[in-house]
Amino acid sequence: MSRPLIARIDTAALAHNLGVARRAAPGARVLSVIKANGYGHGLLRAARALRATDGYAVLTLDEAALLRKEGYTHPIVLLEGFFSVDELPEMARLHLRPVLHRADQVELLARTHLEHRLDVLLKVNTGMNRLGLPPARAAEALARLREIPAVAGSTLMTHFASADESAASVAAQLARFAPLAAQAGAPVTLANSAAILRHPATHGDWVRPGILLYGCSPFADADGPDLGLLPAMTLESRLIAVQRVKRGEAVGYGATFVAERDMNVGVVACGYADGYPRHAPNGTPVVVAGHVCRLAGRVSMDMLCVDLAHAPAAHVGSPVELWGASLPVERVAAAAGTIGYELLTALAPRVRVEET
Repeated sequence: MSRPLIARIDTAALAHNLGVARRAAPGARVLSVIKANGYGHGLLRAARALRATDGYAVLTLDEAALLRKEGYTHPIVLLEGFFSVDELPEMARLHLRPVLHRADQVELLARTHLEHRLDVLLKVNTGMNRLGLPPARAAEALARLREIPAVAGSTLMTHFASADESAASVAAQLARFAPLAAQAGAPVTLANSAAILRHPATHGDWVRPGILLYGCSPFADADGPDLGLLPAMTLESRLIAVQRVKRGEAVGYGATFVAERDMNVGVVACGYADGYPRHAPNGTPVVVAGHVCRLAGRVSMDMLCVDLAHAPAAHVGSPVELWGASLPVERVAAAAGTIGYELLTALAPRVRVEET
């Protein structure tokens, strides 16, 4: 019998969440972000579930090549572009769309002979200060791109730093971007998940949903279901032991949890080697046999322990949900001081995955 830890992926939920993005931005085409192994859900599984999208965004040439090998003819954007000119012929052959974010990339492209023309995206730094050219330099780069025979078309792109928190920040970045976009007359893509849902002025020609596709909220003040999203991943396991712990006794490494009363502690087959956050503190919610219980003690490599006070009938074999349909991953992440993105993408390869 195999270990009871399973990540169940609801492909219908992925398709539903794509519909949420479309309804939120009805005038834009959708570029579905499936990097990081489809945010932990599986690259090809996510691509298949999201086949109704207008395009995909990935990180690496290998990911894009795999999509083409599997027969996907959609536009595919490479979010970090190319790292070597040696990659450009393959990108052109596969009809990929690299993001250019440095002036020297534009010049390298100009000096490279390609058998096929490329569509590209030019990234503009409007305040994120990570990748991209400032607007004035971007205008120069865009003019240069229009002179390059190998470039079939250019889309302007930027990325919001605080779309999940600050309307003022979004407005400031949009104000830096808008004059360039108006002057250039090129297609634009600006909106990530948070901007899609709360900042309609940013929708432009293409929107780029990421985390919302997987049913996770981009906002600290809302869970996915609050936004009409369905969780696409449920991480579930079972109790593999129940210990009777006396008042004053400790549980787990480092004795970080000490029983304040005589109690039953359930041992769950899931640990940090599976992707569950080791830094999750005492009290982090875990659903046992349908009841919300609390984490007790430090997460181990292969196991974690749970206070069974709210599930007194729980026993060896009782079902456990670490996050998913009954427990939004955002709540687990908040308790652990992180974000749902990290938990979903950290799912370990050893975890068995099943589609529902």
